[in-house]
Amino acid sequence: MNEPHERLGSDKDRSRERVPPERPMRIDILTIFPEMFETTLSTSIPGRAREFGAVEYQVHDIRRWADNKHRKVDDRPFGGGPGMVLMCQPLMDCVEAVEAMDDRTATRILLTPQGERLEQARVNDLATTERLLLIAGHYEGIDERVIDELAPLQVSIGDFVVSGGELPAMLLVDAIVRLQPSVLGHELSAAEDSFSVTDESGRPLLDCPHYTRPRAWRGREVPEVLLGGDHAAIEQWRLQQRVDRTRVKRPDLEQRDP
Repeated sequence: MNEPHERLGSDKDRSRERVPPERPMRIDILTIFPEMFETTLSTSIPGRAREFGAVEYQVHDIRRWADNKHRKVDDRPFGGGPGMVLMCQPLMDCVEAVEAMDDRTATRILLTPQGERLEQARVNDLATTERLLLIAGHYEGIDERVIDELAPLQVSIGDFVVSGGELPAMLLVDAIVRLQPSVLGHELSAAEDSFSVTDESGRPLLDCPHYTRPRAWRGREVPEVLLGGDHAAIEQWRLQQRVDRTRVKRPDLEQRDP
């Protein structure tokens, strides 16, 4: 049996009873590569969220709405240049058909490097919506006219380019579903993550370091404050670690307006 001062947690750490919502959040994903999603949506937190009944995923192949026998959804760009452009018709028809499948209004999101950089505040906001419709573009881009017609929220996962919107869509889904009530199994799990805790000015902080058994490993000891059972001292130490880590690793966060 462990000595009292070596306890890793207490009764206060136990999560409350998990109760699934009356109606799960619905996430529709529009893509030309639907086969990319099944493993991700069935694994780890996204999979547990679906099994728990907190979220429902529907992945739709845009090619189903192509109006030609070869299911072609792209064409060469006017004006010349490299790559192919996703055409208006199949995407628009897909959006309209998918949105009609549920009576809830969908928040449309286009994953694109030209969108706003995704941050935790936006994730928190999207996590409270009843239905999301994610558009994963591909090729050189999407015909600008259908973007104008759909007027989606445009979201980027960073200042770099990947082959399509599928991987960014997966990242966004994971960030959102882990915030659904009871999905993580502990009410404080998401609330104590990086960017969720703020300093006195309201600026986001990185997470503090974490430790588990053994107490000593390769000459490195667990900080003594974590072993003493003084929860006030532990919280103060963790907060200071967050502040110090943020200052060293992400000094840009300290420069942001709260």
